[in-house]
Amino acid sequence: MDQMKRLAVYYAPRAGAFAAKANSWLGWDPVTGQTLAQPQVPGIGDPAEITVDPRRYGFHGTIRAPFRLAPGLSQDAAAEAVAGLARRLAPVTCDGLRLENLRGFLALTPMGCEAALLELGAAVVEVTNPLRAPLTAEDVARRRPDQLTPRQRHLLEIWGYPHVMEEFRFHLTLTDRLPDPEPALTALEAHFAPVLPRPFVIEDLCLFGEDAHGRFHLLHRYALTG
Repeated sequence: MDQMKRLAVYYAPRAGAFAAKANSWLGWDPVTGQTLAQPQVPGIGDPAEITVDPRRYGFHGTIRAPFRLAPGLSQDAAAEAVAGLARRLAPVTCDGLRLENLRGFLALTPMGCEAALLELGAAVVEVTNPLRAPLTAEDVARRRPDQLTPRQRHLLEIWGYPHVMEEFRFHLTLTDRLPDPEPALTALEAHFAPVLPRPFVIEDLCLFGEDAHGRFHLLHRYALTG
């Protein structure tokens, strides 16, 4: 794989019915790097029109948001750091997933594991922080600091992202922001219900990379074995 513009640490489901259905819904397979035919879901029009942004990233849950590598570091160095971290951290087991309206976009959110997820997120952010290049003025502006709380602005300054540590909220995005999310919520609940895992287990750290076209690919998967 060519050098990536940015790297990120995500959760992505292992191969199976859940991964297949989620990748198909978004129209992108981050493992093969191929576009997929999106399904026609009763109650929803053209799915391509409401999945523009999440399609770029692939189906995932953010643990360390995308970052540019610090000067002098290679992708191999980042991969080694994430692999070492995965060997020290244990899987996180949640009761399951539910579909929610998060300020206008739809996402799957975990149930029954908030403390463990916060611990996992904090560990990943702390260990990967030395890997990232300092934020540019453009990076900061993209986060709309005027709309952040004082605490979030402080987290952005320290960790390069405002929604970390106690502000971390793990979610698996399914749509763009919608003017009226409720019809799509009902339709997608029915669409995903047969494949939602119970329990839902975060059992890997996945290193993703952003290519020159802005699409994200799964570069490496590391099992959590701590």
